[in-house]
Amino acid sequence: MLFVEYPKCTTCKRAKNWLDEHAVSYEDRHIKEQNPTAAELKEWHAKSGLPLKRFFNTSGLLYKSLNLKEKLPTMSEDQQYELLATDGMLVKRPIIVEGNTILVGFKESEWEEKLL
Repeated sequence: MLFVEYPKCTTCKRAKNWLDEHAVSYEDRHIKEQNPTAAELKEWHAKSGLPLKRFFNTSGLLYKSLNLKEKLPTMSEDQQYELLATDGMLVKRPIIVEGNTILVGFKESEWEEKLL
């Protein structure tokens, strides 16, 4: 299982603690040092069944400074993947990747249902 996180993010810390408490093994990946590629994001999005917007960190400073709330609706999916791949701080985190299971953000009930 791949756990994509930003170590300073409090939600990521809570998620990591949850994984550790439930003895779920994972490979840790720092999103800023090893940003997901456009191809990875496209694959994860397809498997997740989620709207692509859920992969954006909409509360992040970079998202707001780039005025993406206004720009995203006019961008193609491929343009959005490319944009997400430019900076890990644009990507919603944490992300769990395990086979066909993709979890974006930390919702304890969802993680219990999918991972335990």
